[in-house]
Amino acid sequence: MVRANKVASRGYDIIGDVHGCANTLEQLLEQMGYRKQNGVYQHPRRQAIFIGDIIDRGPRIRESLHLVRDMVERGSARIVMGNHEYNALGYCTRARPGSGKQFLREHNPRHDRLIKETLEQFDAYPHEWNEFLEWFYTIPLFIEEEGFRAVHACWDQSLIDQFRENQGGACIDEDFLHASAAIESFAGQVMDTLLRGTDLRLPEGVKITGRDGYTREFFRTKFWADNPRTYADVVFQPDPLPPEVAAMELRPEERAQLITYPADAPPVFVGHYWMDSEPAPLKHNVACIDYSAVKYGRMVAYRMDDEKVLSKDKFVWVDVSRPDETDYPISEDSVAR
Repeated sequence: MVRANKVASRGYDIIGDVHGCANTLEQLLEQMGYRKQNGVYQHPRRQAIFIGDIIDRGPRIRESLHLVRDMVERGSARIVMGNHEYNALGYCTRARPGSGKQFLREHNPRHDRLIKETLEQFDAYPHEWNEFLEWFYTIPLFIEEEGFRAVHACWDQSLIDQFRENQGGACIDEDFLHASAAIESFAGQVMDTLLRGTDLRLPEGVKITGRDGYTREFFRTKFWADNPRTYADVVFQPDPLPPEVAAMELRPEERAQLITYPADAPPVFVGHYWMDSEPAPLKHNVACIDYSAVKYGRMVAYRMDDEKVLSKDKFVWVDVSRPDETDYPISEDSVAR
């Protein structure tokens, strides 16, 4: 009897926050075996999954958007929305009459600074920028395959289930965008949690000034912590807590605010959090793939196949050493394994 050869399942390459680093992204894609066919990167057996935040901060935002959208439209990639794409929609969408606001996202110095590079790089291409804003509405908030999940910052099963029921899918529309401007609304909670993560308020009188110069009274938390006891057990952000705060025990009401990611759930991938160590899973079924490429860290991907337990060996990356006029120069010995 002749047995048919088993057809290998398609592999996926989940790619971290790009933030306008188009040249570095091209190097990572080529390192993973993607090649341009009719001007679009493709792989014969794999599909890229972008974790969002293609725009803002970097030197080649317009080029990055064209590269990613072309791959998505060709079917060689998919993408989930990042908080920066969401912020751009709010920044560029006028508020409705009677709201007391001119735009959904306030045009203040901090917000102006965050989107500055994007708007400058599209200054000569306003029609293109409007087309990309429309395209952002087609980007899902999350991807759920049989073997893995992807979301920009936090997988909250309860919010995702309710969102699917209300929206009939994984994408927002303009009505949902307007509703999300009220952070206390369901729409506001969906966008804040899935795209920015969960948080806890710092103790009375304690504030943290982050690397971005912004002073916060909240800190970002893990959505997968097992039986946490102290603030140190749940903090998940680049800026550390003061040691005396990190050692404080969580109060029952704070523990009740935390969500958990089940140990038997499929692997989930997030970006957003500006990691700076050597890439490795956060948990056997949780991985962050944002390693601060635009801040001269690493542009990282995880090569997902059929595994149920994530492995450090499946991460690949390109080191970003210093800026120059092209993007960031990559020497031969800085291209990752």
